[in-house]
Amino acid sequence: MTMLTVTINGRAYGPREVRDELSMNDFLREYLGMTGTKFGCGAAQCLSCAVIIDNPDGTSYTSPTCIVPAVSFNGKSIRTVEGHAKNGELSPLQKAFITHFAFQCGYCTAGFLNESQVLLERLERNPVARAGLEKTIAEALDGHLCRCTGYIKYHEAVRAVIEADPGRYLSRA
Repeated sequence: MTMLTVTINGRAYGPREVRDELSMNDFLREYLGMTGTKFGCGAAQCLSCAVIIDNPDGTSYTSPTCIVPAVSFNGKSIRTVEGHAKNGELSPLQKAFITHFAFQCGYCTAGFLNESQVLLERLERNPVARAGLEKTIAEALDGHLCRCTGYIKYHEAVRAVIEADPGRYLSRA
């Protein structure tokens, strides 16, 4: 057993004693009732279970949760799919996913949404030239698997958010 303290969607949890082998996915779903993070392949290959890890320097990245022990997240700040909406209002990215029907069964959507959010935050810091946009989106979402073949719709939704605010995400080059 190990003590776990983690911040999730801005709220501190712990210290709480957890089994060393308990996955973060199981901690989120079974201990906290946050069922938006899905268990897909169980091998960190589909990334349906990806959550956002926030670094102290303001950068972020995604991490699978299905095979990673919860204790590996000790002291970290993470965001799950439940943390995207604010005050009951969906984020622009969530709205774009709905508008573009960027999901079918919805199982992989949380992972795609989290990875897309990390991309948007990265582009705010380092905008991309419009000519490189498609490649940038494809590279960011590469590795996320959708069994319903919804890739095009995810790309369209992310592109729509970026193109709706080009001064924020696109460089002038």
